Amino acid sequence: MSGYYKDEHRYDDIIHLPHHQSAERAHMSLHDRAAQFAPFAALSGHEEAIEETARLTDEKITLDETAIEKINEKLYEISMHLSEKWNVSITYFRPDALKKGGAYLTDIGSVKKIDEIEKLVLMDSGIKIKMEQIVEIEVM
Repeated sequence: MSGYYKDEHRYDDIIHLPHHQSAERAHMSLHDRAAQFAPFAALSGHEEAIEETARLTDEKITLDETAIEKINEKLYEISMHLSEKWNVSITYFRPDALKKGGAYLTDIGSVKKIDEIEKLVLMDSGIKIKMEQIVEIEVM
């Protein structure tokens, strides 16, 4: 190592000079100066990504022909009595928009309309249920 770093008097020529103050810019407050060194979120969105990965979804159940036939019979029976506004419970699968799987939901109320063309069941609550997603119907 050179002797430069061991020299105790290497700053003697400048140590007692006045501190420089800019004539063009205002002095920065301690708060603003400290903010320059504050931590920042280098991994913004990382926590949300971890939560999304940890969120559980259900796998869709594949119904057999007998179960599908029973659902179709109940839908037909309900369609014949729409004006009577039967109270029904429909359990259906809603696919998750972000990952594989989804959730099973149950809506209880009356059927407003059965749309054969769009294959939808419209509930009085405003919920639209795709017929192929229905796993159970109970007339109450």
